[in-house]
Amino acid sequence: MRNRSTLPVLLIVAATGLLAQAAEKSENRWEATIRRFEARDKEAFPPEGGVLFVGSSSIVGWDLKKHFPDLPAINRGFGGSQVADSLHFAERIVLPYRPRVIVLYAGDNDVAAGKSPQQVLADYRALVAKVHAKLPKTRIAFVAVKPSIKRWNLVEKMREANALVQAETEKDERLVFVDVDRPMIGDDGKPRPELFKPDGLHLNEKGYELWSDLVRPYLKLE
Repeated sequence: MRNRSTLPVLLIVAATGLLAQAAEKSENRWEATIRRFEARDKEAFPPEGGVLFVGSSSIVGWDLKKHFPDLPAINRGFGGSQVADSLHFAERIVLPYRPRVIVLYAGDNDVAAGKSPQQVLADYRALVAKVHAKLPKTRIAFVAVKPSIKRWNLVEKMREANALVQAETEKDERLVFVDVDRPMIGDDGKPRPELFKPDGLHLNEKGYELWSDLVRPYLKLE
């Protein structure tokens, strides 16, 4: 029979192991995707000084060659990611390209996962600091967290996050806040359904046309 005095120790060891496994799983969630980006870079590294699009699935689905055919644009979106994920992998999929402009879309999944607007701001600040420590002249355009049909119940928290980030961008001329919220709202005060895929969350082609028009003025490289 196992000594009862050893049970607390065993439970602590087991719990520590489970926490370590959970942390490793979380950290490695995007590893395969990031390695694919790196493999692609080894085959043909993008030219420096271009426009880097990074963030969640709204970036993944953006056809940059179609909407920005004259720009040296790089897509490094990975679906489901949060601001902290772009921060975590910045040294591998952001800084190496030395972009003149970064277009960031994230925050949507953050709020949906339970993060506060203040945490979204903190993660954004950390990412900006990391980029500007190595690339002080790089401009960063934050695309506002979009209002969507599926996550309409979270719109107030998303708008609070947007307001916090927008206020932060106004402190630095290298930062830009691209408001996609108001243009995506219809006369009824709710998200325009014609901009979304059937899931009510992801953009369709018309949605990307709108976003491209809104972002384009901030992508000048001179």
